[in-house]
Amino acid sequence: MTCDLSIIIVSWNVADLLRDCLRSIDENRGELDLEVIVVDSASSDDSVAMVQREFPWVTLLPCDENVGFPRGNNLGLAQANGRYLLLLNPDTVVLNDALSKMMAYIQENPGIGVLGSQLLNGDGTVQSSRRRFPTAATAFFESTWLETIAPKAIQEKYYAQDLPDDAINDVDWVMGACMLLPRQVVAEVGGLDEAYFMYSEELDWCRRIKDSGWRVVYYPEAQIIHYVGQSSDQAVVARHINFQQAKLRYFRKYNGRFFAILLRIFLLLNYSWQIVLEGGKGLLGHKRPLRRQRIQAYWQVIRSGLRPAGY
Repeated sequence: MTCDLSIIIVSWNVADLLRDCLRSIDENRGELDLEVIVVDSASSDDSVAMVQREFPWVTLLPCDENVGFPRGNNLGLAQANGRYLLLLNPDTVVLNDALSKMMAYIQENPGIGVLGSQLLNGDGTVQSSRRRFPTAATAFFESTWLETIAPKAIQEKYYAQDLPDDAINDVDWVMGACMLLPRQVVAEVGGLDEAYFMYSEELDWCRRIKDSGWRVVYYPEAQIIHYVGQSSDQAVVARHINFQQAKLRYFRKYNGRFFAILLRIFLLLNYSWQIVLEGGKGLLGHKRPLRRQRIQAYWQVIRSGLRPAGY
């Protein structure tokens, strides 16, 4: 049966945070006719039993493996009945009437393909959640050892730092922690690219949506608390690998094979250099257990080869 809004949450081993998220939805749903679909990626904690026990009104889709963010959301999208679709992270808390505000705004502005709320840190400060599309220069500076010496203009443009935090603005893409879309957009553009496992999938999706003529809008009137990285922090090496492979897939897809090869070589050299630095600090006796841990992690990243899926 069709409803106003389908909220899709992909969760992995964050039962306590998921509970808080679901409670916040229930407490702040207002008059919205909504459904919530939780896709559980083979959690080993109490997530599945907790949802079944405490939230019987939630549609639960338990998986027998960690399906990743894009595939998990696509599974949820396939089950959704809402006229509008909200992708929401399990490590979020909906504040006040955020859902009603987002729904009202996107319905008043039919050209919007993606609406992103303002994300807040746990202490209430504003979290950076809207971006412009990365350039070739961004690829070499963002999240590498060169980031601290990146030209200010590159950073400001990519992170949209020229836009006020409290102003509604068209942007290139918003963080996947909270993304509201009309069903029509998914019907036209398709779901997320499942060759990404985690990271860059919302960037890719927003680019495809904008290329199809839809707007992507940052909407700070609606606020969501986002406790960053609660799932990915459980697997640090995998986080490094997934992040860099996702970056390589994106740039291979939109900047070509040759550029992606150069970027891959640079990233592998970047991790090699980090090993040298950590080894030097360890020889000097500075936090040796930490240095050994980091060297082992970076070596595993290098051994992975950082070959993006799909190419």
